[in-house]
Amino acid sequence: MKDLTQGNETKVIINFAIPMLIGNVFQQFYSMVDSIVVGKFVGDQALAAVGTSFPIIFLMISLIMGLTIGTSILVAQYFGAGNREKVRLAVDTGYILLFWTGLAITIIGMLITNPLLRLLAVPDDVFVGASQYLRITFLGMLGMFGYNTISAILRGLGDSKTPLYLLIIATLLNVVLDLVFVVVFGWGVPGVAWATIISQGCSFAGGMWYIHKRNDLVRLNIKGIRFDRDIFKKSLAIGLPTGIQQTMVSLGMMALTRIVNGFGTATIAAFTGASRLDSFASMPAMNLSQAISTFTGQNMGAGKTERVKRGHLSAIIAGAIISAVTGLAVIFFGKELMLLFTNDMEVARIGARYLTIVGSTYILFSTMFINNGVMRGAGDAFIPMINTVLALWVIRIPAAILFISVFHMGSDGIWWSVPAGWTMGAVFSTWYYLGGRWKRKAVIKEKTPA
Repeated sequence: MKDLTQGNETKVIINFAIPMLIGNVFQQFYSMVDSIVVGKFVGDQALAAVGTSFPIIFLMISLIMGLTIGTSILVAQYFGAGNREKVRLAVDTGYILLFWTGLAITIIGMLITNPLLRLLAVPDDVFVGASQYLRITFLGMLGMFGYNTISAILRGLGDSKTPLYLLIIATLLNVVLDLVFVVVFGWGVPGVAWATIISQGCSFAGGMWYIHKRNDLVRLNIKGIRFDRDIFKKSLAIGLPTGIQQTMVSLGMMALTRIVNGFGTATIAAFTGASRLDSFASMPAMNLSQAISTFTGQNMGAGKTERVKRGHLSAIIAGAIISAVTGLAVIFFGKELMLLFTNDMEVARIGARYLTIVGSTYILFSTMFINNGVMRGAGDAFIPMINTVLALWVIRIPAAILFISVFHMGSDGIWWSVPAGWTMGAVFSTWYYLGGRWKRKAVIKEKTPA
């Protein structure tokens, strides 16, 4: 556990964010190694199958991500206020809620896999592989949700290192199993799916062992577990808007995937590889957002609003610097990076074009995410949801359709719609943050805000 209400704001935020960043780098290896192995050893159709499946997986986990964030923010605010009893209740309630929701999503996901793939207009040569990948992945959803729940709780307490250690072990296991199942056993797309869910199950088991042995405050006690209705409502107040936001993102990804699918297997494969690289490049901003969210939660609980503002500025500056570096990297080395995923030069060319267009505007993405992190940490989760709807559904998707249909820009029209949406998100979130309404949104009122 770590108190984020003391010390130099920049140092505290960066030190807290670095383990999460390293952890997410390893977590991205789950999907990246899957894509590299099937792209290199099976073919572009298998790469497209893995890529076209991702929006559906993200749709299923979106609500659970929101509920996890709600639990994490409550834990952070109660911990910052020094209320250990409420921390324990928030953790217990989170365990119960996430278990049953995760189980429901597993069942629903298995039932709607093929209808959703048809809705996305997945090409026939990709359909079977995508269906196999999705169904196997859904079988492992409880392991994925369990690990993410434990990680969110520990981060709310200021511990971002333990989830990292668990994830490193699981990621290395995933790499080994990918190679064994695909290269040695020849299982193809199903092989990478089985490797992923086995590795995620190990992450969950390791996390449960750790909290049982090392952390009495968040230890799972089946017999003594308690469900608190008031905390449940507060968690929903934070988590449901975030879950809806993530759902809107996933639905937007599905809409864009349908547009991409209209350009054929080569473009789908290119989009899959470029998106994996894009995920890596955007991770620093996302981790700074997570760090500033926990930082804000603890300091709002402790009544230190001015400290939150100083922390926000530090995160914005750090995000701008990192965005410039990562943007230049994907712009200048995009084609070489794409060749990690494919042997097809046309696929590499299309993917490199995506990275050139999108990589030049990473600073907009960083600004939007960090602003949203402050709002979530303060308990004002509704505004990030609205921000996402505006950026994605009012700007990005209509822009993609306009650029393709009216200006005949081809796949470039899809790529240019990404920075168009980020511009809207960055401007709106900055305007709201400067207005200061988030300072009055703390979920708990144990202390008077500064």
